[in-house]
Amino acid sequence: MDETPRRVVLADDDVLLREGLASLLERAGFEVAGQAGNASELLALVREHHPDLAVIDIRMPPGHTTEGVEAAKVIRAELPDVGILLLSAHVEVDQAMELLAAGHRVGYLLKSRVTAVSDFVETLERIVHGGSVVDPSLVAELINARRRHDPLEELTQREREVLALMAEGRSNAGIAHKLWITEGTVEKHVRSIMSRMRLPEAEDDHRRVLAVLAFLDAR
Repeated sequence: MDETPRRVVLADDDVLLREGLASLLERAGFEVAGQAGNASELLALVREHHPDLAVIDIRMPPGHTTEGVEAAKVIRAELPDVGILLLSAHVEVDQAMELLAAGHRVGYLLKSRVTAVSDFVETLERIVHGGSVVDPSLVAELINARRRHDPLEELTQREREVLALMAEGRSNAGIAHKLWITEGTVEKHVRSIMSRMRLPEAEDDHRRVLAVLAFLDAR
């Protein structure tokens, strides 16, 4: 196993949150290469250190609108191997969708989810290894925004739970572990979901995430 620590750059104008994240990540074995309070500082740090991952607040100075997302797009264009995790205090569908749908090594997470340390670290590892991760709240928001008479209305509660975990980038085995059901049961749910949503079968977790997002965003 590669023992080299994963290098991370953090960007958030909330100093307490940023320092807390830095401490959490260092305890989990990551190397925090730098911290930024705005988009320009973030870009300078990423260009200097070429980290494995950049954790970025969507809203940063000066306008507190989409500065983090715009910086993330620059990073993706200049250094596509850098993983990107967008953090937000609120579900902001439109801001996040374009970047999430553009490729792998990218994720979107609500800040309230960071409190689950093991899940947060698992999310970072998944992104670093090329996966896509989407917060279940974003999936729920997209489901709620869908048209009436939609195939999603036919999904059972358990299928909706599986769909949300699919969007987090989890494999069938990972979903089974999370929901305390067998992998065979998960496979049946996934086939049902794919059939109802008219999505192509896909083994690759990243393609599954993109397929789910593409369908949910087509509203």
